[in-house]
Amino acid sequence: MGAVKNIWNEREVAEAPDCSQIQIPTSSLSVDPSLPLPQITPLITELCKDLFEKWSNLDDSRFSVETVSGGITNLLLKATAKEEGGNDVSVTVRLYGPNTDYVINRERELQAIKYLSAAGFGANLLAVFGNGMVQSFINVRTLAPLDMRNPKLAAEIARELRRFHQVEIPGSKEPQLWIDMFKFYEKASSLEFDDSEKQKIYKTISFSEVYNEIVELKELTSHFNAPVVFSHNDLLSGNIMANDEEEKLYFIDFEYGSYNYRGFDIGNHFNEYAGYECDYSLYPTKEEQYHFFRHYLGPDKPQETKIWKLSMVEANTYMLASHLYWALWGIVQAKFSPIKFDYLGYFFLRYNEYKKQKEKCLSLARSFLSRSEAG
Repeated sequence: MGAVKNIWNEREVAEAPDCSQIQIPTSSLSVDPSLPLPQITPLITELCKDLFEKWSNLDDSRFSVETVSGGITNLLLKATAKEEGGNDVSVTVRLYGPNTDYVINRERELQAIKYLSAAGFGANLLAVFGNGMVQSFINVRTLAPLDMRNPKLAAEIARELRRFHQVEIPGSKEPQLWIDMFKFYEKASSLEFDDSEKQKIYKTISFSEVYNEIVELKELTSHFNAPVVFSHNDLLSGNIMANDEEEKLYFIDFEYGSYNYRGFDIGNHFNEYAGYECDYSLYPTKEEQYHFFRHYLGPDKPQETKIWKLSMVEANTYMLASHLYWALWGIVQAKFSPIKFDYLGYFFLRYNEYKKQKEKCLSLARSFLSRSEAG
């Protein structure tokens, strides 16, 4: 596979005539996210002055930059400008990690983010530049994995996710799960590593087996007629922010967002109860799932059969697809990501968990489908 090539123009997407003709400032500047903060600060200052006219004539000494977080695919920075009137105004600068175009569709993200922002999700999109975007700064805290099983927060997450799933994004509403999954598979199954140890581990993967697992799961889930909604697809604790004083939640980072099966978005969220240590014994219990779905499905007190179908069949079967999806993602990242992380080990962790849960979940799904067909 050759070098990454942009097949779309970030500025053209940002300036597209959608979402009430909102115009977004743009810049061709790029900033290397691997630089240390002292070197990155003057570059972010230059970027802010290039993007925002009201800051263009401010002295560089009026700007400060600090790190908010550094994830697997992004570096988040807080840039603050002391304006002429004395006010401190802050924005969030998100720098894309190198080679993330292999696993993230930036065009799709930018096409959706304005609509999600207008609906009250995440921070407002303020500008885009060569390898990132600028958003409004929100004074919130990031949830920890254990927060997601707190009954009060779990209920609020469920209600907010229902609202997220009601947002209409223009364009094709074809679910992307299997399209993206097979793209990951094609990339993952045709790699060669320069590192001999990585290549040796890579060669132990039976891609024909993985392919058969994908096909089997795709065929089974096709019988669900699962609702298709605009999904977050990466709703881990790090992508949920809370303002405790206002008791308000914010979903952030819509990089993997797309139209998808509702059950996948929820099943993937349930997998994230495992936290950063990937302890899947923390997967939500039946009672915790019922609690989530009662709030997701709304105040009309749906019948137990509806809750059972959604929680124990739809979401828990697509939970398996979540393991396959991120397992293949891990292989691609192992090749192209410069971040020091055992991505190949992550593949085996997720794939082994898939195989561990497979028979129980598929048996339940088949049993439910057979009863449904029998009337």
